Amino acid sequence: MHGYLGDLGLLRDRRFALLLSARTISVLGSAFAPVALAFGILNMPGATASTLSAVLTAESVPMIAFMLVGGVIADRLPRQRVMMAGEFLMALGFFALSLMLLTGWTPLPALMAAAALAGVATAVTFPALTGIIPEVVPLERLQAGNALLGLGANASRVAGAVLGGGTVVLFGGGWALAVSGAMFALAGVLIALLRLEPGERPAGQSHSVLADLRDGWREFRSRQWIWVVVLQFSLMLMAVQAGHGVLGPLLAKESLGGPASWSAFLAGEAVGTIAGVLVSMRLRPRRPILVAVLACLPTAVPYLLLGLDAPLWAIVAGAFVLGVSIDVFGVLWQTTMQREVPAESLSRVSSYDMLGSLMFGPIGLLLAGPAAGWFGTEESLLGCAVIVTVATLLALLSPGVRNLRAPHAQPADLK
Repeated sequence: MHGYLGDLGLLRDRRFALLLSARTISVLGSAFAPVALAFGILNMPGATASTLSAVLTAESVPMIAFMLVGGVIADRLPRQRVMMAGEFLMALGFFALSLMLLTGWTPLPALMAAAALAGVATAVTFPALTGIIPEVVPLERLQAGNALLGLGANASRVAGAVLGGGTVVLFGGGWALAVSGAMFALAGVLIALLRLEPGERPAGQSHSVLADLRDGWREFRSRQWIWVVVLQFSLMLMAVQAGHGVLGPLLAKESLGGPASWSAFLAGEAVGTIAGVLVSMRLRPRRPILVAVLACLPTAVPYLLLGLDAPLWAIVAGAFVLGVSIDVFGVLWQTTMQREVPAESLSRVSSYDMLGSLMFGPIGLLLAGPAAGWFGTEESLLGCAVIVTVATLLALLSPGVRNLRAPHAQPADLK
């Protein structure tokens, strides 16, 4: 308990409290957005699923396309200003979407342009976030800081899923999108209040964007543990997106009783993410990447249980385990990246990490439906469990993954 109280002492630090508040509010806005955007678009006169697909694609493609550029920008400029600009751009995109839906002027190109602006803002903000945390949190408290930020984000995701749906039902998608925009704007204001000292951020050098990208790639590939785990995680996320996005809901409809059972699954996972943050706050392994990769193995459990037609209570327990596993991995991974990668390259390496981790996700979504038709839903879920397990075991073959040690590990720390 004393250790947890010490970690919570970070909340007394003004700058960390501002960063935590900004991140929590921004994630709450993001959690509002999917329900608000989906039902706001689908309720437009003449709108179809293709309309929604076009708007969502317009948001996701620029996010992926600009991710590496976002890393360059965050390494060149003060990250506080980059994050602030990203939050305000996000607010502008969602305010524009809200205004169009509320006024009834909804040409598809304009909707797609506003969504694309939000996608670019996401690509700018995420790499800057990874880099700004070590500028705010002392090195010895990085893990606690990452855990607290994760706790706030997870709580926001749970609250946003509920509050966002309620706002849509009561007031409509347009007003819900306006609320999202207001949250992003508030997050931007809070980031502006951080007031980091200029000396805390090294001045950017005069390089071309391509030269900066090459330097970032060199830092990325020079560390075996980074590129091995990114490849592992890209395969894992392919399976997770297939299981969560298509196969799990399909099985819930076929044999588990419908949406209520899948909601229970997601609730179990949400509780697990909060528990995982509490575990990761005090976990101090000597080999953090080894423990992080091992923590990915239980991610296969819920898909195994779904594929074996286990009772619902066991499946929900498996979802809880998944939530714990993903958050333990996330906190250890972020903390190790921030400790091991030079500050001047951290955002670029983070952008390569995010791009690589996400690259196979759409393939999982694309193949999940046909796989269910060809092999069966339960068999395809077992395939997801196999992919997660095999990808994780292959990552463990890497000496870089097994042998990287945390600095100043204490004798009582986990091996």
